Amino acid sequence: MISFVVPVYQVQDYLRRCLDSILEQSYTDVEVIAVDDCSPDDSGTILAGYAARDPRVRVIRSAGNEGPGPARERGLAAATGDHVWFLDGDDWLAPGAVRAVADRLRHTAAEVLIVGHADAAPDGATWRVGRGPALHGAPEVFALRDWPAAIDVLHVPWNKVVRRSLLDRLDFRFRPGWYEDVPFTYALLLAADRISTLDRVCVFYRQRAGAATATAGGGHFGIFPNWARVFDSLDDSRPETARLRPLLFRRMVWHFIRVRGNDDRLESALRPGFFTEMTAMYHRYLPPGGYPVPGGLEGIRHRLVAGGRHGTFLALRRTLRGVRMVRRGGRRGVAALADAARRLRDLALAGYYRLQLRRPVDPALAVYAAYWYRGYACNPAAVYEKARELAPAVRGVWVVRRDRAGTLPAGVEHVVAGSPGYYRALARAKWLINNVNWPNPVVKRPGAVHVMTHHGTPLKVMGLDQRAYPDGVQDPDFDAQMRRAGRWDFSVTANPHTTRMWRTAYPCRHTTLETGYPRNDRLATATAGDVARARAALGLTAADRVVLYAPTHREHRPGREPYFEPETFVEALGPTGRLLVRGHYFHDRSAPTAGPDHADRVRDVSAHPSVEELCLAADVLVTDYSSVMFDYAVLDRPIVLYAPDWPAYRAERGVYFDVTAEPPGVVADTFAELLDLVRADALDGAAARSARAAFRARFCALEDGRAAERVVRRVFLDSGRARPPG
Repeated sequence: MISFVVPVYQVQDYLRRCLDSILEQSYTDVEVIAVDDCSPDDSGTILAGYAARDPRVRVIRSAGNEGPGPARERGLAAATGDHVWFLDGDDWLAPGAVRAVADRLRHTAAEVLIVGHADAAPDGATWRVGRGPALHGAPEVFALRDWPAAIDVLHVPWNKVVRRSLLDRLDFRFRPGWYEDVPFTYALLLAADRISTLDRVCVFYRQRAGAATATAGGGHFGIFPNWARVFDSLDDSRPETARLRPLLFRRMVWHFIRVRGNDDRLESALRPGFFTEMTAMYHRYLPPGGYPVPGGLEGIRHRLVAGGRHGTFLALRRTLRGVRMVRRGGRRGVAALADAARRLRDLALAGYYRLQLRRPVDPALAVYAAYWYRGYACNPAAVYEKARELAPAVRGVWVVRRDRAGTLPAGVEHVVAGSPGYYRALARAKWLINNVNWPNPVVKRPGAVHVMTHHGTPLKVMGLDQRAYPDGVQDPDFDAQMRRAGRWDFSVTANPHTTRMWRTAYPCRHTTLETGYPRNDRLATATAGDVARARAALGLTAADRVVLYAPTHREHRPGREPYFEPETFVEALGPTGRLLVRGHYFHDRSAPTAGPDHADRVRDVSAHPSVEELCLAADVLVTDYSSVMFDYAVLDRPIVLYAPDWPAYRAERGVYFDVTAEPPGVVADTFAELLDLVRADALDGAAARSARAAFRARFCALEDGRAAERVVRRVFLDSGRARPPG
């Protein structure tokens, strides 16, 4: 068992995410010892609720506010697991972290396991990989003498999982005050004979102003007695001490300089005394044979600390700050010039656009775009291809971002968004086809035809219907939304449900083309050969059991995704299981996350240009509230609705119907239920097939492979605008 010890103080806004991240892990042999350190907010009430619902949660309340060190001490005394993991109440675990830790502990028999982390923004929405030495450079199992680089790993409790017997042997005691994590870290590293690392993000470390060591005050002087504990505990009888002492000393001086170098941590009256103590500690613990002094500016700082030269230290800081300000000023000057140049360019392009609007509309030009110029995709791509066949006299031109131009198929003419060619095409095109709205400045010319193809059957509320759900609104300018929708001549819908929803969401004057979705023609007409080719292109064989996992984007909750462990899921699929993970297109510019452990069986296909090809390749779809379920249903294959946060999503974002009551297949409310369904091979039973049949009858009846043809004939050919071939 792994015991999580969680000190809790003024973290009511973050505590639920912390606890959920532990309790929702697929590895369930855990306990949570939450220590309410007399938190004045609602943290205690939150803890009581969790303890009432889950027997794995126990709550201890301190007699008075004592700080995180004594709180951890109380939690440790109550913990019963073989391993202990200290986690702060405002941080949270990555999915699959506990199982990965348990596997690593079993494989290495480590006494201390150092795990990877990422630094999270205060709102938890974005993060970067935590700094420090790369864990992948460590030996599989080592003592500190074998890999002393571990000294420079961030000295915090939450990135270490510790065998309880080691803690008992050390008889370590956390003390009150700040920087109590320093002696804890180095006591463990110096005592452990078996240390290992796990090179994956396991903990998200929230950076926030309310953290104790991020605030100003005399508490920062606690760094000195805590580093003194490290050096006073060194055992000179051990042969490795002579080698490790200089490296620990260098780390100590580095730490002092980092704290002193941050004026937000120390009021001006405290700074001279702090520096004096830095110098005293330097000489008190300077190794007899010296230590490896860093080079460059860092080495200069070390020498200033050694000489007690606070004035020079300050002068150096002021000089460096001045240099940085000059550089920033220079960059700001360059940025200001660039900004001015951009404004002039924008004015010039706006003028150019106005001039182009005076020229005649080109009766043979159609301009296409998809997903805010992300590339060649979706319904516009299907309409474009059919128009080339049925209306060859019409010249089709695509608008794409500059960074996506290379993704276009060969032979597809394009203009780059924001270029003169872009404005010329927008001004003169007879037809403008998009699956989202064109930008506000685009003018609807007399005689021009705007076709909104949309990009999904609506489950979540859209347009004016969002007014009933203010918490989920991202664009509150509904007048602007309606002005954009007012440019539509045609609105393409996939089914009667979509037609009805758009009437209330976008009550503008346009003609509805209830044709089915052109992009689904590919799915409706697919042959066994098409499926085989799609799988082969992804390196999949006919024997593979392929699942496509495609969660939706929660724009009202940045950074939130359904709890999902790819490694655990693919293990549940069995030896032939393969998992394709498709992120939402909103994340196409995000840095890729670290690959899962089962790299040969789990693939991130977020950048794949065609979701239709992914659907063809997959035997099963797992999704939450993504509109891909309506498209995948055309294939009449198993669909799993994974809806762990359905009540919150429904209440906050707003939906048009209860998809859990009228699902496209089986429903799983938790990740554990999802795994049970997979292991029991219960994804396509009689109940699932019945639900899917009803879903298909409601949403897929028009998907016969001719939707694009119906759109092209109505938009391009009905009024003689272009003639069919022959």
